[in-house]
Amino acid sequence: MGDPGSIGPEITVKALGNPSIYEKIRPLVIGDAWVMEEALKITGREDLAIHPVDSVEKCRFKPGIIDVFDLKIVDRGELLRAEVTKISGEAAFRYVEKVIRLARDGEVDATVTNALNKEALNLAGHHYSGHTEIYAHMTGTKSYTMLLVHENLRVVHVSTHVSLRQACDLVKKPRVLEVIRIADQACRQMGIQKPKIGVAGLNPHSGENGLFGKEEIEEIIPAITEARDEGILAEGPVPPDSLFPKARGGWYDIVVAMYHDQGHIPLKVAGFVYDREHGKWETVSGVNITLGLPIIRTSVDHGTAFDQAGKGTASEASLLNAIEYAALLAGHQ
Repeated sequence: MGDPGSIGPEITVKALGNPSIYEKIRPLVIGDAWVMEEALKITGREDLAIHPVDSVEKCRFKPGIIDVFDLKIVDRGELLRAEVTKISGEAAFRYVEKVIRLARDGEVDATVTNALNKEALNLAGHHYSGHTEIYAHMTGTKSYTMLLVHENLRVVHVSTHVSLRQACDLVKKPRVLEVIRIADQACRQMGIQKPKIGVAGLNPHSGENGLFGKEEIEEIIPAITEARDEGILAEGPVPPDSLFPKARGGWYDIVVAMYHDQGHIPLKVAGFVYDREHGKWETVSGVNITLGLPIIRTSVDHGTAFDQAGKGTASEASLLNAIEYAALLAGHQ
């Protein structure tokens, strides 16, 4: 469900209000049932019904009925919609904790997360930089990376939630090679038999043969060379300003970005479209997938959007994308 004060409950209602979803998956929402009931009113979908459960076995999995594993964390008087609060951070963490346990125990085949607020999470005493780190900690995963997807543009990252200065220091051959291998495996899991991988440079013009930095020569090229020796079709380092247009056009099946913004900005430019004339987001699409985990985790590729919470206008497009990829990775499509 995500942060209870966010757009998460609303877009969940919008997504699961589509009967065709039930032809692909059997959805179960983890959260607070009363918050989901409020979301029905906010979105004008009071034709739907919330079915609170305390076990997977009690779910109905029928169109028109949204099964909610009711954790009863937030009282009605505690919820401050569209605000950063300790109780919302605690609730969001507990929802994620529960869904991970369900997946670890084999009670669900895949997990899909709505957004949480990192400040609220930390206010509640859970000192993680986001979902990915919670999943990694709870599953004992050491080697993982973030994959972003919008249509045919796929991006994995050498580093994500660290400072830019630290991100440069993390561009080392072992990590770059590890992410190239994960990228190759992920594409194959999605049905791409011989994935072509474009590896970004770190510095302007990929260092211009050492003129603007040595990382390409000392770290990235050796990683690419070793990956190619293993039979992986990796190319680079390619300057990002030409790499991403090539990838969008189908030249590459996946891109290895060196740090968070290098990968996020081009993908969100493609997937997030703002309609200035009408003052609203026309499209907010894209999927965030954590690779390397022993369980499947996909997510919306946007934040809590507190500015839209409670209005019923937020787009469910990214959540629908995330559900589709979870089904794909679980082998249900």
